[in-house]
Amino acid sequence: MPIIQIETAFNIDLEFEIAEFHKRLLAYLIDFALLIIYLFIMKYLLYNEMLLDWEESAGLDILIVSLPMLLYSLLAELWMNGQTIGKKIMAIRVISLEGGEPTFGQFLLRWVSKFFEWPFLFGYIAFSSASVLGYIFVTGLFGIAVVIIISVTPKSQRLGDLAAGTVVVNSKSSLTLADTVFMQINQADYKVMFPQVMRLSDRDINTIKAVLTQATKNNNYDMCKRVATKIKEVLNIETNMHVDQFLEKLLEDYNYLATKE
Repeated sequence: MPIIQIETAFNIDLEFEIAEFHKRLLAYLIDFALLIIYLFIMKYLLYNEMLLDWEESAGLDILIVSLPMLLYSLLAELWMNGQTIGKKIMAIRVISLEGGEPTFGQFLLRWVSKFFEWPFLFGYIAFSSASVLGYIFVTGLFGIAVVIIISVTPKSQRLGDLAAGTVVVNSKSSLTLADTVFMQINQADYKVMFPQVMRLSDRDINTIKAVLTQATKNNNYDMCKRVATKIKEVLNIETNMHVDQFLEKLLEDYNYLATKE
């Protein structure tokens, strides 16, 4: 299984498994099928159940059929931490080549390229079973170019990934709050040990969390040692705490102080 190494803000290389092509293809087909199903259901409700006339309801059609289909991948990846429904089912997700969750701008760049991968699949275009089959056929032809691009790029990236600086990797478990930097600090008498942590950027904090997650998963704390050493130098901190405890404490202090601001 191909592995990529991503250098983080602390000059630490994190390893990720590049998502296999068959997983990406199946995720794509699942999302494509969901859009087709949504298209048929909404058209049926509008023009068979509600008995609306196309000329009088074109604006409503665009609003409740076309726009959701058009924005689906962008909003899904934003709200589901780099996953669409298809990607979630196939346990893959989008990450930034800098090691963390992509920014809105990166998600936006990925989405813009969808015009190339989902041509003509909008509800306001002439609708019939034959036209949908035509849309699917044309999309398949464009998809051949997408497959070629993915196959020849070193990190199996499509055009949107190349433009946005993202890559699709395996995600073996569902993302929860435990996978984010969020920690619930309930102690009323909580004592902050390292207030200097607020000098770190959000990207730095995400890197610390990613390093801790990988260290726990692989039972290898070498990366933690390197990150801890770098942080101590940058923040001028002296402590004898074990490296993983030190990094955990930094995250706790960050969460506590961030909620107090």
